[in-house]
Amino acid sequence: MTDTASWVPEGVNTELPSAARVYDYLLGGGHNFAGDRALAEKLVTMVPARDMARLNRAFLRRAVLFLLEQGITQFLDLGSGIPTVGNVHEVAQAVDPEAKILYVDYEPVAVAHSELMLDGNHNAAVLQADMREPEKILQSPQARALLDLDKPLGLLMVGVVQFIPDTDDPWALVARYREVIAPGSYLAMSAFTWDNAPEGMKGAVELFRNSQDPIFPRTHGEITRMLEGLDLVEPGLVYTPQWRPERPEDVADAERSNLYAGVAHKPGAPSTD
Repeated sequence: MTDTASWVPEGVNTELPSAARVYDYLLGGGHNFAGDRALAEKLVTMVPARDMARLNRAFLRRAVLFLLEQGITQFLDLGSGIPTVGNVHEVAQAVDPEAKILYVDYEPVAVAHSELMLDGNHNAAVLQADMREPEKILQSPQARALLDLDKPLGLLMVGVVQFIPDTDDPWALVARYREVIAPGSYLAMSAFTWDNAPEGMKGAVELFRNSQDPIFPRTHGEITRMLEGLDLVEPGLVYTPQWRPERPEDVADAERSNLYAGVAHKPGAPSTD
């Protein structure tokens, strides 16, 4: 696919790599540019980035299915990225056709292709916004039309909080969302960590400095702090393939994950876990 393809939204800087487009490339998607592909190919020499992307995507699927089992029928997916196979609405609506999903991303290519994919789907929508503006997101026409904030929802922050620097206080940001969602809601989160491959992640940090989306990996303790005030469901905050694997042998990939993942429940209404 060429960098001058007709699907490129007006004003997109195709030369500056984007995390959403790098992720798309690592997952085998086609909505990325030469700069994204070049960064991704350098990245795989430092960390097992393709495995990281695959394992993170698999965690997203398992988390959505788990939330459906808990009776969650509405989802807010922050930093949703470019549509590829296994989107939240595909997973959720295969189980419950009436499940409602609001995708949020600030990357124009991600939003443009989400709009195309969701055309005709009245139970799903996309909003172009920065997740650091929760009030704007939750008061948007899309949120008002799709989500009932008085009822439990599934809040998804999968592979996104590593793009929020400490100066923007991701801990306070997560707390703002936690305060708004109804009791009985769940938060599913995954995030880059230094813990497993510190040298490789240092290289990744340097690579992403020259992109639209610098990354900020964090320790297990720092990520756990984001979930304060919520009750972690078993098995807690673990590497992505360790979170409720479908097959025992899947946990062998844990050393290639480099993302911690967990699901937490907002108390005040019974969890059926």
